[in-house]
Formats: sequence, structure tokens, C-alpha cells
Amino acid sequence: MKHLHQNQEFRLNEILFEHRNKEYGAYVLRNESDRLLTKALFVGVGLLAAISITPMIISAFKTVEPVPTGPVYVLPPPVDVETPEVTPPPVQPVQPTAPEQQTFNSVVPTPSSDAPDTPVKDIPETAKPGLVDNFKPEPNTSDTYTPPISTTGTGPAVPYVKPQPPVEKKDPKEIEVPAVEADFEGGINVFRKKVTNTFDGSGFEGSGKTTITFIVETDGTISGIKANGEDADFNNEAIRTIRSIKGKWIPGKNKKGEAVRSYFKFPISMKFE
Repeated sequence: MKHLHQNQEFRLNEILFEHRNKEYGAYVLRNESDRLLTKALFVGVGLLAAISITPMIISAFKTVEPVPTGPVYVLPPPVDVETPEVTPPPVQPVQPTAPEQQTFNSVVPTPSSDAPDTPVKDIPETAKPGLVDNFKPEPNTSDTYTPPISTTGTGPAVPYVKPQPPVEKKDPKEIEVPAVEADFEGGINVFRKKVTNTFDGSGFEGSGKTTITFIVETDGTISGIKANGEDADFNNEAIRTIRSIKGKWIPGKNKKGEAVRSYFKFPISMKFE
């Protein structure tokens, strides 16, 4: 059947290209079309087969790492252990030892007719008068040296004066709790009245309150003015009012009657129409 089809195409080509040049061109292409299609089919199938088989070959040669089974233990990170420094004990200085003093017998014997003759001894120049002859004293083995007590001198005795404890200097910036509270000149009611007359309530409505705290210095001035109310504007106006009041304060006093720096609290409460 195939040969018959090819023969029909060949005869058709012969009829179409009769009396024409058959060496090249469409005549050659039409006669070789079946061969070219077959060749292209085998090449395509070969490429497709190579593309399909390549992953299988790669996976066959690839080594697969074994998957560990069982519990996995994770080692903790290394910990740096600090070696404690060993401080050697301080070396105690050895005090020099003084040699024992050489002495000679300086006692004068009682004169007597039958007293024996005492041979003359060679007394060293470093020997001092004593009760016995001790020209070669034993070395002093004690670790401490006690200097001799001098008994010479006939001056007057110095009386013992008991040392007095050091006087504590008071810090001028220290704030104390006074035994007598600080007060405004003329009384606290005068100060309260000045606050009421000086306070500017034109920008407020309803009511407002705060507590003013300040420090009364030893010279009657005030410093460190603060307000702890909830309304910031009311606090600022209260601080401005306190600063603008003229007059001095009488500072607080401690139990000794000395003027001290102390805190003073002054509550302010206002109602506005």
C-alpha cells in the first residue's frame, strides 16, 4: 500500500515536472519529503526519550544520605569558666631584733680585812653598769623589738588632754524637718490673702485646685517651687502667683534654735464663675 502511494506520487511528480529541470527545486523536495519526515520523526522521538531518561540516570548515580532515626541529642554551647585569681597572702615584715645589752657588775664590795683579791676584768666599752657581768649575752630570739624606756629628764609632767570628737560640719544645702515650722511675715493668713488677690482666674472656668511645695531658705527667701495639680495651666498660674508675692518668710528652726532649710506645703483651691 505504501509503495503504491509512493508510486502514485512519483507518477504525479513526473507529470507535473515533465519537460522541466528535475535536478533541483521542488521536484527533488517532493520526492524526498517522505524520507525527511521519517528522519525528523526518529530524531524527535530520540530527543524526547533522552530528556525523559536523563533525570532517572542522574538520580541513580546520586548518593542518598541516610536519614537518622531515633532521638536527636543537641549538645549545649560551651561555657567559659573563669579561673578565680588567687591572691597570695601579704608578707608580714619581720622587725629587726635588737641584741641584748652587755652589762658588768658595778656593785662596790664592802671593805673588809679578809676580803679576797678580785682579779681585774677586761670590761668591754659597750657594756653598761649592772648587777652581774654579762659580756657575751645570748641573742634575742623575740620577733619584736622593745626600745628601752628613758628615765632621764626632770622637766614638768605634761597633763593628759582627752581628745574631743570631731565637730560635724553641717551641709548648707541639707533640708531638715524643723522643730518650729517656717511662717510668712505677718502670718499665714496674710500670705493666703495675697495669693487670692494676685491669682489671675480670667482664663479658667468651674474650679481648680493644686498643692504648692517650696523650700524656705535660712535667709527668708523661697526656692524650688513646684505644683502637683491635675490642670497644668492652673499649676503654672499658681507658681507664677507664689513667685510674684512680695515679702519674706521666717525660716524654720531646729531644736537648738538654729535656722534651717525646710519644705513648706501650701494648698490652693479656687472657684470661678
